[in-house]
Amino acid sequence: MSGPLTLPSSWFREPEFYELERRAIFSKTWLIVSHKAQFAIPGQYARYQVAGYPFFVVSDREGNINAFLNVCRHRAFPIVHQDSGKVLTLSCKYHGWSYGLKGNLAKAPRFDTVPQDQFDKNEYSLYKLHTHIDQLGFVWVSLDSSEKPAFTWEEQFKGIDTQERITKNYDMNNYVYDHTFSLDDCDFNWKTLVENYNEVILLTITATLVLPLFHGAPGNRAPYSKDTKFDMEPILCYIRHLGEDMEAGGITASPTYMFPNSSVTMSEHFFYMMFIEPISPTESRMRYEVYRNKNSTDEEFKMEIDFFKQVESEDKYLGTNAQKGLNSDTYMAGPLHPYMEKAVEYFEHVLRTSLKKHMEEESKLGSQNWPARRTMPNPQMNEDEAFCRGVCSSGAEASLAW
Repeated sequence: MSGPLTLPSSWFREPEFYELERRAIFSKTWLIVSHKAQFAIPGQYARYQVAGYPFFVVSDREGNINAFLNVCRHRAFPIVHQDSGKVLTLSCKYHGWSYGLKGNLAKAPRFDTVPQDQFDKNEYSLYKLHTHIDQLGFVWVSLDSSEKPAFTWEEQFKGIDTQERITKNYDMNNYVYDHTFSLDDCDFNWKTLVENYNEVILLTITATLVLPLFHGAPGNRAPYSKDTKFDMEPILCYIRHLGEDMEAGGITASPTYMFPNSSVTMSEHFFYMMFIEPISPTESRMRYEVYRNKNSTDEEFKMEIDFFKQVESEDKYLGTNAQKGLNSDTYMAGPLHPYMEKAVEYFEHVLRTSLKKHMEEESKLGSQNWPARRTMPNPQMNEDEAFCRGVCSSGAEASLAW
């Protein structure tokens, strides 16, 4: 068959494939997770879980924004239990270990009498994540446990925070964190919604609702026309969603998709961040952080956010029902429109390239590579890990591991 095709349906449902995505993508790619406006006060935190990886972001007393894995170094119990809040210290409710806002272990009850050569508090700080705050104030993390992550932020997202359509039309200092909401029980693979988000065909079907938002400058919307052009521009690991009047003075909504699972939609009265959080091969969670323009009226804010919440509910319906077909084993793949689905094709290219490159690395290594996993320089630990690999492997691989 000629022409580009979608990814095969097996990529949307197979457990082993999902585990590869966890290793090759979510463990290595820079993930946009929030905005600094949510962490304006020392001790403010927000909790996240992406593809099974639990972590949280918190501001310290010097105003720095840090990110840590949400696991106590003693028995892996969660440190924070709410989606957001404010704390003076980070305390584990299992055995009472407590940490400073920089992640340093402050107290370990009953370990104070253990000799330092057997227990050194400095070796048990919280596992810290790589963080980056871009020029617009957005917070990014990398779960890669290496001292230097596999990719620099600039390699993947350079230029995303200097887009003129955003820097000229929106003053980020005018926006404050308002609320977070989510759509749970989303019975679809995370890629199902990413592809939905990055296509033009769907927009032309629902154009009377959606396209007016991309037509006309902020505060001066032009009437919708069926001739309105809508385009998408792939750059590195992100895709800019464009309207034809952007150069004429800005557009009312300026969306940008960030690989693998997020987007930011800027508008005059608010901006919101969308996160498609994988839970399993066929389950996801749609989570949204909303930031309000402090100069907008309640009526202006409510009108626009209510509209976008309606759109997201419709996306959940579309994703859930598309996944039913992907799960049925009656569908293999479909054609991609050369123009209206070029962004989908680009997403699939980035995904495919990332997965194949990681598989090549694992082939050379002779074993799976989990970049987010932490290691400990302990002989007994290394021996036990090798034994586990042997139990979980078979044949020659098992003998080699053990």
